[in-house]
Amino acid sequence: MVKSYEFPGSFLWGAATSAYQIEGSPLADGAGPSIWHRFVRTPGLVQHGHTGDVACDHYRRMKDDVLLMKQLGLNAYRFSIAWGRIFPSGRGAVNEGGMDFYERLVDTLLENGIEPVATLFHWDLPLALDDRGGWLNPDVADWFADYATAMYRRLDGRVKKWATLNEPWVVADGGYLHGALAPGHKNLFEAPIASHQQLRAHGKAVRAYRAEGRHEVGLVVNLAPKHAASDKAEDIAATRRADAYMNRQYLDPVFLGAYPEEMKEIFGEAWPEWPAEDFDLIREKIDFVGVNYYMRDMIRHEELKWPVKTAVAPQPLATYTQTGWEVHPKGLTEILVWVRQRYGEIPLYVTENGAAFYDPPCASDGRINDPLRVDYYREHLRAIHDAIEAGVDLRGYFAWSLLDNLEWSLGYSMRFGLVHVNFETQERVLKDSARFYAEVIASRGAALGASD
Repeated sequence: MVKSYEFPGSFLWGAATSAYQIEGSPLADGAGPSIWHRFVRTPGLVQHGHTGDVACDHYRRMKDDVLLMKQLGLNAYRFSIAWGRIFPSGRGAVNEGGMDFYERLVDTLLENGIEPVATLFHWDLPLALDDRGGWLNPDVADWFADYATAMYRRLDGRVKKWATLNEPWVVADGGYLHGALAPGHKNLFEAPIASHQQLRAHGKAVRAYRAEGRHEVGLVVNLAPKHAASDKAEDIAATRRADAYMNRQYLDPVFLGAYPEEMKEIFGEAWPEWPAEDFDLIREKIDFVGVNYYMRDMIRHEELKWPVKTAVAPQPLATYTQTGWEVHPKGLTEILVWVRQRYGEIPLYVTENGAAFYDPPCASDGRINDPLRVDYYREHLRAIHDAIEAGVDLRGYFAWSLLDNLEWSLGYSMRFGLVHVNFETQERVLKDSARFYAEVIASRGAALGASD
């Protein structure tokens, strides 16, 4: 008997992108540069010296890209706003040229029956604010709240779902601890500060929304189940640290008012003691959590892996994406259920889920056959249905990503898109995974029950 996979009529079927990865035209219409503008121009930091100067040229091709979304049957689109387009120096007077782009984007989405879901910060801090300390400066919380307020006043009502931050863990770990992402720092003492100031900024943006907004505001985090690679005590302890560092570091303060106790063990003397009033701010009530899921991790102790002292153990017979991430759909069910069990009945959205696989050239019929990605989506969409059946209040799913794009420091070497982008001609071609996703949407999930 074939299992039925039917989703609620109100379920959001979307795709996600981020500003710097797709927009191009980074300084157009009065915009100011972000930290990525400098990072991509620093030799050796981005593969092949790639930049986001053109990317998918979405800034100029926005209307055509919205029509692609409509063609797929999407009823929601998660995008991010480039802070530097609104405030070129991070603060001051609104740059109307930048604001106009996002107003046109939102209006175009609504005209096509697509709900806009806006993320205020997806890693592209204005360069002028980085020069003043960026996420290490306590004043950044007020700068972010002022920016958020400007967006709420202009777009709330047309936008009814707002996310403050996207993946603060990646910003702190990649940008301040290991130097793999902008701004490119490698400092044990800076990483906890960057994490905490992001959470303070999140709290102030939520407070600002309660004063200005009338709908929903939440936080987006990336989560991955952590399992011990063996029953050795050192691997079990390493798994506990890995879980605290990635999964609990950001949600515990928001919902429970404290950091996991393992954080002191991980950072030692670099772990600060934070004032109690900071947690009153961070615990401002939110309306939803966005979960970005890509893999699960089998953890073993690795003494030389600074500072968490963990490593991911390869799994025999497992499928891995081109980014080296294990494909494990059941982990998505697991992590959604875990959030519900640990933090309560908060509405959830899967705000990112997708995979980088090799895309073959277009076939003679003009199609791009990407069977691994089709299977990835099939199994992960089945996994979210399992989570709903387990009692999770899951209200939407956003595939990562709508378009092939600049994959940060990996440049254009990895393709996550449902839509293939020729970066020389900007031609867009629907991959078979896009066609499959469109079938799932049109059938409200019934296509997931078809034979593989």
